[in-house]
Amino acid sequence: MIQDSAAPRVSRDGGAGSPPAAAVTVFLCANCARPGQAPTAAGRPRPDVPDFRWPFATRSVVVPCTGRLQPEHVLKAFERGADLVCAVACEEDNCHYLEGSKRCARRVDYLRSILEEVGLGGERLMFFHLPGTAAEDMALAAGRPVPASVSNGLDAKVAAIRGQVIQALGSLPPSPLRAAAAGEAGESYQEVEISDDDSQE
Repeated sequence: MIQDSAAPRVSRDGGAGSPPAAAVTVFLCANCARPGQAPTAAGRPRPDVPDFRWPFATRSVVVPCTGRLQPEHVLKAFERGADLVCAVACEEDNCHYLEGSKRCARRVDYLRSILEEVGLGGERLMFFHLPGTAAEDMALAAGRPVPASVSNGLDAKVAAIRGQVIQALGSLPPSPLRAAAAGEAGESYQEVEISDDDSQE
């Protein structure tokens, strides 16, 4: 699920009256920071993701697990002109895919080294954790009492992430790839589907 939001409070574009390009792309796990849900035969419910209340244009991509996030997805976000890319994963001890959050952390480290090599800067890629829901979902499925709700302190954690991203974005110059992305705005592109199948390292 891909969502674009364009809040007018902070502008990162150069043209007056034109809509701001997405300053930040956020890859967000569909299973973090939501109420526990018992599995059903009807399939997965629509993701219930937190509202970060970003004060700037943002492109949010909800993924089944951040462990499915591939380097090309992140690099494509930068190619499209993002000044900053974030991955928001479940806490490592409460991931539906066991190693998904750890896998994402390793890929973020790898990608930061690539961004440094190409001169974009590893600080443009940020990684965060929010509470996962694997334990809650399993308890509901088994009819056991649900562990403490992920909503405890969630607003503060979301606000902390928002604050760190705002601070980082304010200290970074616009991405040098933004001008190239603006020149290709009229060209068609194909979204890369992040499948729910497991992937290799």
